Amino acid sequence: MPRFSANLTFLFTEVPFLDRFAAAAAAGFRAVEFAFPYEHPPATVAERLVAAKLENVVFNMPPGDWAAGERGLACLPGREDEFRRGVATALEYARALGTPRLHAMAGTVPPGASRAACEQIYIANLRYAAAALAPAGITLLIEAINTRDMPGYFLNTQAQAAAICDAVGLPNIGLQMDCYHMQIVEGDLATKLRAYTGRCGHVQIAGVPERNEPDTGEVRYPYLFQLLDDIGYQGWIGCEYRPARSTTDGLGWFQPWASR
Repeated sequence: MPRFSANLTFLFTEVPFLDRFAAAAAAGFRAVEFAFPYEHPPATVAERLVAAKLENVVFNMPPGDWAAGERGLACLPGREDEFRRGVATALEYARALGTPRLHAMAGTVPPGASRAACEQIYIANLRYAAAALAPAGITLLIEAINTRDMPGYFLNTQAQAAAICDAVGLPNIGLQMDCYHMQIVEGDLATKLRAYTGRCGHVQIAGVPERNEPDTGEVRYPYLFQLLDDIGYQGWIGCEYRPARSTTDGLGWFQPWASR
């Protein structure tokens, strides 16, 4: 049966971040994820997580200067030291929160940079990160993201992501398969899930194209939920969508699953 994680960067934004843990638990979620926890000390976030009796399943490593448009550091030339510091910071939080997976955002290819050079930097940085996370039992994830939402983003398809994982060559690296991004770039979601779910550490969902609740738009998610069960996916499904109204008003799709 699918297990759903509430993404607190997208859901329950009606209240401050630290109050979203209790809101998610009250709505029936048993796990949460979020983009970045770094505005709050690890112990503070852990306290809210424990109080709400929730599991944290994944969050992102530091992405660089988000406000300035940076969307990750892993493929950026000359930023290797900053990336490594970010690995250490993320690991500190993951240990405090008991988080088993961390996502390293690739970043956007800088103007004038060679994609081939960025790829080599990306592979070397991911190899460093995976090796650093392995003693803590943490899996490193990479995610293909569409270039409509993030123009110039380095990693865009499941095949590209799988090839990068092969090049890194370590056992604790895998895919974060976001069905919203995948539908925009590639489509053919069922085939992609069948092909790559065996190396997937996390799945995310949202309606397409508006990125609202998963019972809106062009993707029929109940079919995909059943498919994930049929092919033996054991991970969480992250709800990374923007509610069309309030979060709770849009949770009708989730209630049958919460009641189970």
